[in-house]
Amino acid sequence: MKRSSSRKALSIALLAVTTGTTGLAPAQEATAVVAQSQAGTEPIDTKIEVPVASLLPLYGTAAQVTEEVDANVDPPATHADSSSADRPLPAAGPEPAATNLESIIVTGTRIRGGTTPSPVITIGSERIREEGFADLGEVIRNIPQNFSGGQNPGVVTATGSGNTYNQNATGGSSLNLRGIGADATLTLLNGRRLPNSGFGQAVDISAIPVAAVERIDIVADGASAIYGSDAVAGVGNVVLKRDFDGVTLSTRHGGATDGGLTTREYAAVAGTAWASGGLIATYKDSTVDPIHAGQRRYTAHMDEPFVLYPGSDLGSGLLSAHQALGDRAEFQLDAFRTERSQAWYQNYGAFYYENFSETTTTSVAPGMEFSLPGGWVVTVGAAWGKDRNVNRTQMVVAGTNASTLALHSCYCNESESFEAGAEGPLFTLPGGEARLAVGAGNRRSDYENISYLRGTREGGRQSSRHAYGELNLPLVGPDMGVAGVRRLVLSAALRGEDYDSFGSVTTPKLGVIYSPGPDLTLKASWGESFKAPMLSQLYANRIAGLWTASAVGGAGYPSDATVLMAFGGNPELEPERANTLTTSLAFHPAALPALEAELTWFRINYDQRVIQPLPVYSQSLSNPALADFILYSPDAEELAAVLATYSHAFYNYAGADYDPDKVVAIAYGQYANAMRQRIEGVDLSGSYRMDLGTGRLTLRGSASWLDSSQRNTANQPPFDLSGTLFYPAKVSARLGAVWDNGSLTASMFANHIDGVADRTTGKRTSSFTTVDATIRYVVDGRHGPWSGLEISLIGQNLLNREPPLYAPVAMTDVPYDSTNYSAIGRFLSVAVSKHW
Repeated sequence: MKRSSSRKALSIALLAVTTGTTGLAPAQEATAVVAQSQAGTEPIDTKIEVPVASLLPLYGTAAQVTEEVDANVDPPATHADSSSADRPLPAAGPEPAATNLESIIVTGTRIRGGTTPSPVITIGSERIREEGFADLGEVIRNIPQNFSGGQNPGVVTATGSGNTYNQNATGGSSLNLRGIGADATLTLLNGRRLPNSGFGQAVDISAIPVAAVERIDIVADGASAIYGSDAVAGVGNVVLKRDFDGVTLSTRHGGATDGGLTTREYAAVAGTAWASGGLIATYKDSTVDPIHAGQRRYTAHMDEPFVLYPGSDLGSGLLSAHQALGDRAEFQLDAFRTERSQAWYQNYGAFYYENFSETTTTSVAPGMEFSLPGGWVVTVGAAWGKDRNVNRTQMVVAGTNASTLALHSCYCNESESFEAGAEGPLFTLPGGEARLAVGAGNRRSDYENISYLRGTREGGRQSSRHAYGELNLPLVGPDMGVAGVRRLVLSAALRGEDYDSFGSVTTPKLGVIYSPGPDLTLKASWGESFKAPMLSQLYANRIAGLWTASAVGGAGYPSDATVLMAFGGNPELEPERANTLTTSLAFHPAALPALEAELTWFRINYDQRVIQPLPVYSQSLSNPALADFILYSPDAEELAAVLATYSHAFYNYAGADYDPDKVVAIAYGQYANAMRQRIEGVDLSGSYRMDLGTGRLTLRGSASWLDSSQRNTANQPPFDLSGTLFYPAKVSARLGAVWDNGSLTASMFANHIDGVADRTTGKRTSSFTTVDATIRYVVDGRHGPWSGLEISLIGQNLLNREPPLYAPVAMTDVPYDSTNYSAIGRFLSVAVSKHW
């Protein structure tokens, strides 16, 4: 794969910054169509149905921690999943005495220095290095609360899986908390939204260079009252390093011991700080070789070429800067650009598909912060982002190698937003200052699906305005001496949004934080969340087709009876809505400050989810569960209404001319608000630190139990999601230890994913347990040629555990659940970096 000239220009530009220099047509054309801004420095806590049926497995049936700063809290608690020993890289010299404003970034609340009533998972840069993670995609895939399905590399679409969210369309990695879809988890960069990637509302978190990341905060709780649409399952916020002094060059090489996934990474980080500001710039170049089916024992029977894990080529750069303007104002800027290409093959015996994808993501987010008298702070921020995902598929005939261009399209996303907010104290309560945060803004998103093959475009624009308010009331503090109440804080948030597509929506959230003593903290929150319909669901091409009644499940009709079926976008869609309830109990005994633990229970009721209600056309009239979407014996006016809407894309598959008198039913298969999901579960996390020999040993782990079910229509009984193929396992966990003596760090972690069941056969796979280990050595000292040198040896899945197998629907499907289990096997790598 060749890198584009724009990547080379990006590399040159970033190096100049860091060094201070200037200088459908296979057999038949496809007939159906792929069926807020946050101010950056304020407290934050985000069908293809084609006649060539073999294209369906390629793209599916639908186009488809925080730093809790609070003077009333002692001990200064760190979340049980956060690193307690994050250390900066060795600096070249003493940092200048900064006089610039110090922004406070808190995830899950807009109250500066506040504490969210929701549990927060924080993973700092030191922990990322301790555990040998190469990018943020690896980080999130090792969090038990996150599902590795959806948009992630290595996900292989399976025939009949029923989960059309599972597609590796861009090669990126997306957060998918609780497994209810990457579009239901909001992803932020320093509190501001990132552009969507591909045909859905997924965000590629791995596009952010990990070298510039200070930490990632994850709130696994509904947060629409704070951030607006998409934050149903929660929000992930990537916080960048504010200051970095010097230059660091690094490289990482590795590969799977069974073959494939040879990885070559090179990165540069440079930054400087001065009395009134600072900047950091990064660039990363990475090349990954594919894993072919023939390189694994359990897929060796599959026809080649077939790729289990795509090869990719990545170039990514980031610039982050801040500058004080006097004593009361500061300007900030975050900008990054990522170019990623990938290639993979899928084989169907007589032919195979050769797939190429190129994705370019750009984001620019400037902001200003003003410090006002009385402790108030005003923030003004904007964000612009663009993502272009260009796909090209060649159908190649086996034996002759004759190729035909089957797909050439672009999923093009663009967004821009603006927001202004203010936060400060209102009055003094016995437990501290009552604080208020208010703000307003607007956001616009554009989506376009361009078919270069057919010369068509589909898409549209969605705009919204919003206003929010959040109140924090510390009623009781530790100094008051109230028996049985050491701390009591109430919080409330309310956000209203007005969309030009579906109208207005209001989301509240209430929270309470209660500590009976220094050892326990109880948090509880209730709130409502929503997700605006995807633009690809609103504006996908609308088509109609005429089938014989017998072809779509009709029985007892004359042989010439027909059914009119409608598919595609639906501009009348309403937002998906959810209410969430979360409670957590944190244990941090004052007599044993090295111990931290937290137990969380959560429940999500998620209604009006958007689906395509006729997933199997041949069952449209025979499946009673679909009765709500079938209109029998339509009159002439009802038929005319469908034809008027879909006249530009009408296809006759009945084998006879259209005759309204012979149409016995209309089947409405366009996107509709129909699905209901119920999700609940328990999270457990903890850590314990102790001195061991000349260093410190930290034991830490987390586990999640998940129970989720779904009902697609009102006439259909609910069925299990969690614990079934291509959905999250019931139980997932990660447990391990880190030993650190300053120069040498060694870690070992075990990862466990429970087995999943095949709903059609009832058979259950075995569980999947792997072991990872990292050894890292850092040369201490500020002087000498070896100072700042860091060497890491990383081993993932050291025991070379193979993924549990199942019997797939089609022989062209891989025999394992690629959303829960990986085909990589044992992966060994070495990473070296040097800081000046």
